[in-house]
Amino acid sequence: MAKDHSAFPNEDSYDETYGSGDLSTILPKSDFPDAERDPRRIYAAVRDELMLDGNSRQNLATFCQTWEEPEIHQLMDDCIDKNMVDKDEYPQTAEIEARCVRMLADLWNAPDPGNGVGCSTTGSSEAAMLGGLAMKRRWEARRRAEGKPIDKPNLITGPVQICWHKFTRYWDIEHREIPMEDGRLLMTPEEVLARCDENTIGVVPTLGVTFTGEYEPVKAVSDALDDLQARTGLDVPIHVDGASGGFLAPFCAPDLEWDFRLPRVRSINTSGHKFGLAPLGVGWVLWREEQDLPEEMVFWVNYLGGNMRDIALNFSRPGGQIVCQYYNFLRLGRNGYRKIHGACYRSAAFLADEIGKMGPFEIVYDGNPEGGIPAVSWKMKDGAEPGFSLFDLADRLRVRGWQVPAYTLPANCEHQAIQRILVRNGVSFDLCSLLVDHMKDALAHFEAHPIQEPLSKHEASGFHH
Repeated sequence: MAKDHSAFPNEDSYDETYGSGDLSTILPKSDFPDAERDPRRIYAAVRDELMLDGNSRQNLATFCQTWEEPEIHQLMDDCIDKNMVDKDEYPQTAEIEARCVRMLADLWNAPDPGNGVGCSTTGSSEAAMLGGLAMKRRWEARRRAEGKPIDKPNLITGPVQICWHKFTRYWDIEHREIPMEDGRLLMTPEEVLARCDENTIGVVPTLGVTFTGEYEPVKAVSDALDDLQARTGLDVPIHVDGASGGFLAPFCAPDLEWDFRLPRVRSINTSGHKFGLAPLGVGWVLWREEQDLPEEMVFWVNYLGGNMRDIALNFSRPGGQIVCQYYNFLRLGRNGYRKIHGACYRSAAFLADEIGKMGPFEIVYDGNPEGGIPAVSWKMKDGAEPGFSLFDLADRLRVRGWQVPAYTLPANCEHQAIQRILVRNGVSFDLCSLLVDHMKDALAHFEAHPIQEPLSKHEASGFHH
């Protein structure tokens, strides 16, 4: 019996995929198409284009999760229609979000974790902006109460990623970013105090600086600000950017004081989709106590006859990532997170040792759990002239599919090129050993085929924080 082709009148062979009329022409790139097409064939075409992306599992630049358990995939499918902001229609998803906030408040040693104050966001950048905005609003309220102007706020950070530059630009705040110097790549208490004044809305140490992977000294900065207040009366709060470290230090460096154990820490942001092990699209921000979240930032949403606090900048957003975050909390617990991240740190230590023995490289950060995230960063040894640049090495490793970013540091170390590997769940010890082999192959290639002009940062594949 002949098949009915009437649903797709322009097709000459419904059973074929790549022999069909749908895929015998170039896909539309600009003009909106007129005709409908067979879903199986269009899926195949789009899937084929996605093959041209890099393999995310070999992307050692990203902090984000690229491997998930099958149950995570199923939960994401189950939640594809859940709008996180619609708390009346999806009250249980809203309850799951509230549970995650309370669990994080417990994990980060808030004074009253059972009444944790915070929310989910679409990522740690939105969470950081909410934390920064709360600091600005609290500073403004205090200045108004004192009869003082509010036209010149400033924020002090170490070398930070782009989200803090966006925050200060969007909200008209002077950004006092502490520049790197030779021999000092992080925020220090002395550099912080040199920039504090009555217009400082807060200080933001980063628990896992993106450029090197190291933790900034939150407690030392907090102690210095305590002393400043005792001497001058200036009360400068701390917001910790724990985008990476917020889901690492509690499990792998539990004695490190960086969180709400320090009274000066008023808020913390983190990425659930980084070392929180959730799928892409979820961050978290928490405040120490309810009084630290200005009331004018809160919108109250009525659902099931009760009020629920709504804080986030975004409105409609998916609920699946929050549900999966809760799944991870239940599935792994403290011990599971410790095991997974501990394996990442062991792989990072292995990489640091092997790369350090290769000759021209000097390890900047070796993946020590007390000092930073499971990452390795390195530079060329002073005076070394191996005949290639770190940009050449990054470019050569792409031949085997690896994305190992090379980039120059920010001010005042723009001259210094650095390379970094980020070890996250799914970057196994075996994969790390293969990467080491491929790095050795790359060095052998450079020796056999000398480079006339090493690549510069302008010529290499770009990587930007």
